[in-house]
Formats: sequence, structure tokens, C-alpha cells
Amino acid sequence: MEILEKLKVLDLSQIMAGPLSSMILGDLGAEVIKIEPPEGDAARVMGETFIQGQSDYLLSLNRNKRSMVIDLKKEPGKEIFYRLARQADVLLENFRPGTVEKLGVDYPTISRLNPGIIYCSVSGFGQQGPYRDRPAMDPIIQAMGGLMGITGDPRTGPAKVGSPISDFIAPLLATIGILGALYLRQKTGEGQKVEISMLDGIIFSLIPRPAYYFVKNKSLPLTGNRHFQIAPCNAYPTKDGQYVMVIVHTQKHWVNFCEALGRMDLPGDCRFLTNAGRLQNSAELDGVLAELFQQRNQWEWVDYLAGKGVMIGPVYRMDQLFQDPQVVHDQMVVEIDHPLAGKIKSIRTPIGFSASPLKIKRPPPMLGQHTEEILFELGYTDEEIEHYKNSGAVKGANGMK
Repeated sequence: MEILEKLKVLDLSQIMAGPLSSMILGDLGAEVIKIEPPEGDAARVMGETFIQGQSDYLLSLNRNKRSMVIDLKKEPGKEIFYRLARQADVLLENFRPGTVEKLGVDYPTISRLNPGIIYCSVSGFGQQGPYRDRPAMDPIIQAMGGLMGITGDPRTGPAKVGSPISDFIAPLLATIGILGALYLRQKTGEGQKVEISMLDGIIFSLIPRPAYYFVKNKSLPLTGNRHFQIAPCNAYPTKDGQYVMVIVHTQKHWVNFCEALGRMDLPGDCRFLTNAGRLQNSAELDGVLAELFQQRNQWEWVDYLAGKGVMIGPVYRMDQLFQDPQVVHDQMVVEIDHPLAGKIKSIRTPIGFSASPLKIKRPPPMLGQHTEEILFELGYTDEEIEHYKNSGAVKGANGMK
């Protein structure tokens, strides 16, 4: 039995801050219906990377879902959606605040139809407040949420993280919120609304860095790969042109590190006696270590120092990452058969259950691939389905009537 077997999820969300949550719910066994407008999820045409017309965004975030095209701007489309909502356990949306009210699929409307529904809204700045109407994407949230302000170094200035982290944290929080609300519903029988702000999520992800500001009343410095209060901590180039990342976080580990390097003179150096001294003289210390790390190749250092209990890791590019023995062992990359794109590679949801392992049952769907199938399940006749298709209220596979 799957963990969320028979749980019904209606997913109105698009791109990433929403679809990731519904994909995780689908991986956990929920029945997810991806409700798309006639033009489809915007992720279908985003970016410049496509496989047989299928975007990498779409393929990465939409497995274990069925796609149904409904035009919510048309009354017949709205009525079909209402019938779906009456049977659903969860509704997920990430429109800008005010949009669901215009479409007639807001929480008060849906909860009147289904008082037990868990209605989750993900937005850039939340449903209330001075910024509620602003559009937002990950780079803006990284900037306004303080993440860019603690990333980078004095030479680069503020820098964004390479992955769309705020688009990732928000749906993870949404998933936690949805599961919590479902658990409470088992006790009360009542649904509720769950609200997630991407801005609030990225601020939450800064923990414990805000504590420094609260105590010191000053902003963190830009330190690049260095740590603002631990030394040594940096990425060092090796003999083969690669990099290793090293952090030595306690005095005991500092002595062990120096012993492993064969440099027991360093713990006694007055500049490096304490962590405070190493921080104050971090440029000199990094110079010494950079010279040392030039003596061996990346993996020679990693194997040797890790074996001595030193916290060290290789700095990977993508091509190196997916060949790493631990990553291969963990089977983080899975293959899925897609009707158009063929065999596609995807990153699995990394949650292990001893009695109920996660399953990938469906590839990312084509636009409207399951419209007719779902309408039949709702009890519509062939004639009614044809009528709705002709009216433009729904569309079938590939957007064809």
C-alpha cells in the first residue's frame, strides 16, 4: 500500500513553486490531477532545453500526474472543476493573489462545495500585506529574502545561489503544511487553508544566520566560500585543477587536520592558536593551505584526509556529481519512459520508507492527455464530453478538441 493512496489532489499550480509539492505528493501515492489552461502550464514553453518539444522544466517536476485541460474562464469549465473539487482532498494553487477569486475557485467558494478540502496557496509574498500583488520569481525572492546579501564576496558583490532555492523551499513547506492539515482533518473532519509565502520561506531558510544579526545588530559580511565565524573553511584548488572544500570547526579538529597534513607547526603558530586568531589571519592561513593542496590531486586529498577524519569533499560539476559512487549507490537518478521524449532521466524524491517505498507510476503528462479519461470517471457521457470539447471548456491530448 502506498502512503497517500486514494488521496485526491487537484493541482492548479504552474512552473515550480507548486508543481514540486504535487509531484512529491504523487510520489507518495496520491492521485494528482494537473489542471491546465488551454495554453498549458507556462513551464511547457520555458527556457531553451527541450526533448521532442517537452521542456526540461516540465519533465523535471510533473511525474505521477495526469493532465486535464479546463478553461476556468468559461462557465461549463468552471462547473466541471467544481465537480472535481467536491471529490478532492487537496487543492494546490500558486496564482498571484486575487486570481483565484476572479476565476471563481477561491477558498471560500471551494470550501462551501467541500468543507473538508485542504486548500494550499503558494505565492511570492503571501496573501496579505503591501507586496501581495507583486509578481515574483526565484531571483527576486533570493534578493529580497536576504540570501543574496550573505552570498558572494567583496569582489563579486551579492550573488544568487545557482539553483532556484526559493522555488524549492516554498513547495517543501507547502507539502509539510498539507500533510499537517490532512492529519488534523482525520481528528476534526474539517478542512482548512494553508498559505505559503516564498519570501517567508527563504527567510526561514536563513536560520541560524539571522541570530548573528539579532545578537550583533550588524549584517553578515560577504565571505565567499569562507565561513564568517569558522576558519579554516574554504575551497582550495588541487594539483589537477579541481577543487576540494574543507571545514575545520573545532580546536580538536584543527589539531587533527594539521597532524594529517604533517604540519604540526601550525597549531603552535601564534596567528593560528585559536579560531578567533585563524579568522583574523584567514588570508595568511588560506595561503598556506592553498600551497599545500597543490601537492596532490583532488581525489588523492579526499581519500587521504577523509580517512583521517577530516571534513573534506570534492567540488563537483554535474558530470562528476552523477558518477560519484555514493550518488550512484543511492540511485538518485531514475529513468522514466515518456511517450514523446523517450527515456528521460529524473531526480527521485530522496525519502526512504522501509515498508512503503515511493513509486514512479506515470511519466510527466502531455497537455490534456487525460481529459477524456477523467471526465468519464466523473460520470460524463460521450455526448457531454464532445459538447464540452466543442465549446472550448475542455481540451484533449495535445490541446486538440
